[in-house]
Order: sequence, then structure tokens, then C-alpha cells
Amino acid sequence: MTGIGSSDVAAEGSGTPEEGAGRVRGAGARRHGPLAGLLQSRTFLIGTAIVVFWVVDAMFWPAIVPQNPQMLNPTATLAAPSAAHWFGTDDLGRDVFSRTLAGAASVLTVAPAATALGLLGGIVVGLIGGYYRGPVDDILMRVVDALLAFPLIVIAVLVLAVLGPSVANVILVIGFVFTPIVARTVRAAVLAEREREYVAAARLLGSSSMAIMVGEILPNITAPLAVEATIRFGYAVFTSATLAFLSLGVQQPSPDWGLTISLGRANLETAPWISLFPAAALATLIVGINLAADGLRQVLQE
Repeated sequence: MTGIGSSDVAAEGSGTPEEGAGRVRGAGARRHGPLAGLLQSRTFLIGTAIVVFWVVDAMFWPAIVPQNPQMLNPTATLAAPSAAHWFGTDDLGRDVFSRTLAGAASVLTVAPAATALGLLGGIVVGLIGGYYRGPVDDILMRVVDALLAFPLIVIAVLVLAVLGPSVANVILVIGFVFTPIVARTVRAAVLAEREREYVAAARLLGSSSMAIMVGEILPNITAPLAVEATIRFGYAVFTSATLAFLSLGVQQPSPDWGLTISLGRANLETAPWISLFPAAALATLIVGINLAADGLRQVLQE
């Protein structure tokens, strides 16, 4: 019977200090997981801070705004930015600063709901197509390809022109046009997972296809889904603002950013602040979402 000698212990502990440190760092990274990586990602933290700022503003703007965003003031129309009106006033005398803060609410009502709807539809289509493959996958993917062949904003405009402009219709349309994009991402992830040993083991144990898709595969594709959800959220914000700009989303007198930018076009030369500040707010939110998505992708793909 042989034991572990001192030479064996020495061999196991041999190596350069750099190699030893690398092993320790790798073990630490595995122990801490993605949450620690996200907390160390400056890109993710900055983007998340921007998004949280606008989410808090969207929830509590009635307590934050200095003036009622709908209050008309005929004696102060098209007033330039000043101490009384930080962002100036519009052609009806409404305070642009208050309307900019209040405008986040409609955008951050439509975008999360539309993103969730698109994710749900994409997950269902992607799971079924990627798991069953064959004729089922062929039919689903041909439908997806047909939808992706058209510019998504064109589809949204055409559908809303028929259904009519409303918040509910905008959510449905954006969710619909996002479904084939999400389905492609989910299908690719499912194809990579369906041949793994844990799926084969679940089949041997007699698990149903639904149980395998939902209980086994879906939890293992959360990383690409999280990244896709963040990216779609950014696109949903931009798309909802675009539809409002085209008067196909929320309607007056809402202070929605896209609608406010559109209404300010008539006075763009004499009072550019009417459109400038809502556009800047919209841009910061989209940049924040994209930064958070980039940080999330970098951490989850390591």
C-alpha cells in the first residue's frame, strides 16, 4: 500500500507564483458567479444607474416636477430656458422641464410590457422549433423569415394604421414584431442544448417534451435570454417613441417624449428646446440600456 509522499505534494504545489495566482483567481471567479462580475462591470453599473434614474422618475414624477406638465400659460409661450422655466416653455406655455420628466412614464409603460410580450412569443416559438426540429421547425422558421424580411417599423406602422393608435395596440404591435427576432435567438440556444447529456437523461427518465423544454432547457438558456431581453428593451423604447412621433402611439395631451419631439418641430428654429430636451432624455435612456446590455453580455459570455 503506497501513500502520498512529500515529492507528490511538492509536485502538486509546484508552478510559478503567477500560475498559482491564476488558479486562485479562476476559483474565486467561479465561486462568486455572474453577480460579482456585474457588480465589478463599470459599463453595466453606469448603464443600470441611468435606467434606474428614469424608472424612479417615471414612477414618482408627480412628486418631482415643479409645475403641472399640462398647465397652460398663454403669457409665457415659447419662453427661453430661465430660472422660472429651466427648459423653457412650449407654444402653449407648458413647462418643458416638467413635461420632460413626466414623459418618461408613458415610454416606460409601453416598453417593458412590449418587451415581455415579445420575449414570451419568441420563447414559445424558439423552444418548439429548436426542440422538435424537422417539419415543425421548418414551418416556424419560414414564417419567422417572412416576417423578418420586412422592416419592423413598417409592419408596426401598417398594423397601427389599421388598428388605430392606442397604448394597448402599440404594446401588441411591438411585442409582435419582436417575437421573430427573439425566436431566432432562443432557437439557436435550444439547438445547442438539446443534445446535451442532461436532456438525454430527462428523456430516459420519461419526462415529457414540455417538461424537458420548460424545466430543463429553458433554465439553461437564461444567459442569452437576459441579454436579448435587455437589447429588446432598448429597441422597444426607441420604437414606442418613434410611433408616438408619427402620431401612432400615445396621443395629446400626453407629455410622451416622441410626441413632444414631434409637436416641437413646428418651432424648431425659434424654440429648439421644445424638442431638444425630450430628445436628450430619450437618448440617455437608450444609451443607458445599451450600456447595461453590453456589460451584461460581457459578464455572461466570460
